[in-house]
Amino acid sequence: MKIIPYGRQHIDNNDINAVKKALTDKLITTGKEVTRFENFFSKKVGAKYSLTCSNGTAGLMLAYLALGTNEKNVIIMPSINFIASYNMANFIKAKIYLTDVDPKSGQMRPEDLKRCIKVNKLKKISTVVVMHNGGIPCDMKEFFKLKNKFKFNIIEDACHALGAKYDISKSHKVGSCRYSELTIFSFHPLKNITTGEGGMVTTNNKKLFKKLILFRNHGILRAKTNYKKYAWNYNVISSSFNFRLNDFQCALGISQLKKLDKFVKRRREIVKKYKNRLSSMKEYLNFTDQNKEKISAYHLLVINLNLKKMKISRDQLISKLFQKKITTQVHYIPIFKFSIYKKFYKKNLFLNALEYFKSSMSLPIYYNLKTKEIDYICLQLKKIIK
Repeated sequence: MKIIPYGRQHIDNNDINAVKKALTDKLITTGKEVTRFENFFSKKVGAKYSLTCSNGTAGLMLAYLALGTNEKNVIIMPSINFIASYNMANFIKAKIYLTDVDPKSGQMRPEDLKRCIKVNKLKKISTVVVMHNGGIPCDMKEFFKLKNKFKFNIIEDACHALGAKYDISKSHKVGSCRYSELTIFSFHPLKNITTGEGGMVTTNNKKLFKKLILFRNHGILRAKTNYKKYAWNYNVISSSFNFRLNDFQCALGISQLKKLDKFVKRRREIVKKYKNRLSSMKEYLNFTDQNKEKISAYHLLVINLNLKKMKISRDQLISKLFQKKITTQVHYIPIFKFSIYKKFYKKNLFLNALEYFKSSMSLPIYYNLKTKEIDYICLQLKKIIK
């Protein structure tokens, strides 16, 4: 048996043909495919504006810049998250505070945010970054209430959550910015759709959208009149970077986005198979998607291990599964455990994050994962754990 990865992209002939066609266009960057992808994405998630960018990390930086974040601003984010949110905020020298998280889902909860504000005696908060870990939406309604109370902005790190919905009884999709100023997506190959590398920022605020456009392209402002005649003449009104996504990547994104519903449906089928086959293992493991009121995108399939019942550690389990050619992952190492950010760690403030980190792991999940492979994974889990 070949090694089973924990994630993998799905590329078909439609994707390949879309990229080939885009490569024959006169413009293969800042061309029509970029605009088509952005417009299609806005319709798909229900946002007024969408802006492509080079990756999810770039999307986070663009969001910070659009909000005018600087060294005077306080940003709060969960301690369980990919390092990008912290790195970009740290790069612009914002004052960053980490919260503890739910010990099961690894997500920041409203009570975690309130505790962080209280413990650190924060009076003025600029931005709160929420992260939909694994693709399960956070409790955005409650975060929105806190936003109105404390007057902060919300950035949704939805890099895991394309295809998710906030509420099972309504059609509010993650990306609609119903509860936030800005939402960030990633199109890395392991995400629900891919452009190779790539990202998207959505917003309903026209002023923020114009700033996103500016910061995506070096802070350059061009005159709209007589563009072809005066293309050489432009003004730079802010320091920034090149965060553009090219046209053949956007063509791939359009083709992939057409299949999003099919991709997410397949992931849900895979999760159901896992749950059925592991139903006898509830004493040893549980799945983190316990909230039936939300619809997950299932970018990840995270399980919690009952280490008190097990004879081996989480790390030993990962190693033994890998010996059986099964690749698993951990999402994520708490930010405060990295050498560069250890100085921000405060004793007893992140007990839940540490519990989640020690007991959680992500099982393989991707579109082409076969039923016989799921059977094999579940069989090996039972043999190793019991």
